Amino acid sequence: MDYLDENNRLIAAPEPRWITSPKRLRVFFGGEAIVDSTRANLFRGGGPPVYYFPKDDVRQGALTATGRTESNARGTMSLYDVQVGERSAEGAAWEYTETADDVPFLAGMLAFRWGEMDAWYEEEEEVFVHAKDPFKRIETFRSVRHVEVYAGGEKVADSSSPVVLLEPGHPLRYYLPKMDIRMDLLLPSETVSRCPYKGKADYYSVETGSGLLEDAAWCYKYPTTETAGVAGLVCFFNERVDAIHVDGEELEKPVTNWRR
Repeated sequence: MDYLDENNRLIAAPEPRWITSPKRLRVFFGGEAIVDSTRANLFRGGGPPVYYFPKDDVRQGALTATGRTESNARGTMSLYDVQVGERSAEGAAWEYTETADDVPFLAGMLAFRWGEMDAWYEEEEEVFVHAKDPFKRIETFRSVRHVEVYAGGEKVADSSSPVVLLEPGHPLRYYLPKMDIRMDLLLPSETVSRCPYKGKADYYSVETGSGLLEDAAWCYKYPTTETAGVAGLVCFFNERVDAIHVDGEELEKPVTNWRR
């Protein structure tokens, strides 16, 4: 089996799809813990994992049935509003009342839209963006591969000391020291993103004589412990720049949500 799929992304483990979590999970909204559970299940259905909770572990009175339903490939779900005091989040929780044949375990469990809640805790650790996948391992390693990055018709980076990051479901990424990059061509962007595995990323646009290439690169100034090896290094979107060459060979452009 190859490392990469047909879209040049690292292959992610497809199974198991439904996991009983050994962790204590708490979900906070309006200053209150509306979920406190040691019986949560994690659904790995493609995309970010989602926690599902037994109804008995959800604070009584925090949910109000909306009478609305939505349907998708997994079945039909009833939507709930979440309310604590004066705070409310419309349709921020759901329960599958009918399920497809391959996901019967979803029936009767409650799930919440991550970003609508105030905070999520796995034991005493706050988790950001979405639930972590226990079957996803990120690896970084130093390399002496020769990496060249071209954008706007110019060479914007030339390095023989990259740090390579491997993350299932994503392309291989080459993080480069700033001393090997034409930093005079990089403009700090207002864009930021967060990853539960890597931390907060700040973005750069690349400005050349051909124009401005927005959000073409990013940097984790203070990454998580597991990705400390890329701290302060800059990575370019192969999907957005003209080309990235490794040891003289141009990398194939991956198909991802970041492609423009």
